[in-house]
Amino acid sequence: MSTVRQELLRLLAHKSFKLGEFKLSSGTTSDYYVDCRTTTLDARGSQLTGQVFLEEIRARGWKPQAIGGLTMGADPIVVAVSVVSGELSGFLVRKGEKQHGTRQRIEGYREKGARVVVVDDVCTTGASTIEAIEAAREFGFEVVAAMCLVEREEAGGRPNVEKAASPAPFVSIFKASDVRAEHVLQNDETTEVFAVSSTCELCGRPAVTYTPRSRCEIHKN
Repeated sequence: MSTVRQELLRLLAHKSFKLGEFKLSSGTTSDYYVDCRTTTLDARGSQLTGQVFLEEIRARGWKPQAIGGLTMGADPIVVAVSVVSGELSGFLVRKGEKQHGTRQRIEGYREKGARVVVVDDVCTTGASTIEAIEAAREFGFEVVAAMCLVEREEAGGRPNVEKAASPAPFVSIFKASDVRAEHVLQNDETTEVFAVSSTCELCGRPAVTYTPRSRCEIHKN
């Protein structure tokens, strides 16, 4: 795992993962919740998100002209990748057709026939990703791939998204189990982990732990 990807995983586990009892959009309950927006809207988290998605897109050779997804989970990811790349445009899919003005559902980049990657933050049942794929194709985009930041494997959304995206592939950056494992590691007081912030908040030296705060070797206790 690259350094950038590892840092993003640590930040997701620190900021976005919560244990407890939660009701999901699917109507089921879960003992954990992942709120990716607390990471993708974080200053450093946005940088990392853009870099990791862009690295994956380039490594797979998809060569899209734009990246987009259903508002609002996809919004910060789309902006982050577009800014980091300096070349990929972004588009957002409204949840319903706008009732005034141009009445368009696709906002931003609107070049029919363009190669695009559809993104989302969390894939549970896959409904929002599928809605974005269908809207993108209906508009006239060529969907070359679908991606999500965190995939909840137990919800069974992958087959749904793969079917909707076919023949384009579906790729998840992290599995929820990856984020959960990192979260447990960070909250194990007997285990020292590397800091999300790279510097000690007290002196500026390289940080070696963030339990409970980002501290260097000297100030970690």
